[in-house]
Amino acid sequence: FKAHLAGIAPDVLKQYEGRVDEMPGVFALMPPMPGALDAFRELSTLFDTYILSTAPWRNPSAWQHKVEWVHLHLGIEEGTPAHKRLILSHHKNLNRGHFLVDDRPMHNGADKFDGKVVAFGSKKYPNWEAVTAFLRKRA
Repeated sequence: FKAHLAGIAPDVLKQYEGRVDEMPGVFALMPPMPGALDAFRELSTLFDTYILSTAPWRNPSAWQHKVEWVHLHLGIEEGTPAHKRLILSHHKNLNRGHFLVDDRPMHNGADKFDGKVVAFGSKKYPNWEAVTAFLRKRA
């Protein structure tokens, strides 16, 4: 994440130290994680797949930038895999599904999700390749 902040003025970085996710525009700077787009595209052919994310409450631009990020990287047109499949919520447990892939499985209701939580970045699921292999077997 820090590599994506290289072009930001030092005084702005200092102002948001310890809470970088509240920095306006920060979510527009993030490139996709390695394998994430291919994983989503494949999984969307196997499951009724949604992107469930949380946007920082104190960063209103994050809500817009997350939608724009999905448009940019997964398509905006009807028929693209993420078309109208983005849910932004601070209460992930209010959503239904068989699986939730989450890099913060103990936050924002992910720990109360009524289904299997796949802890992205853990030893068992360190990357998108491992996550996709696990889910592919359950399709």
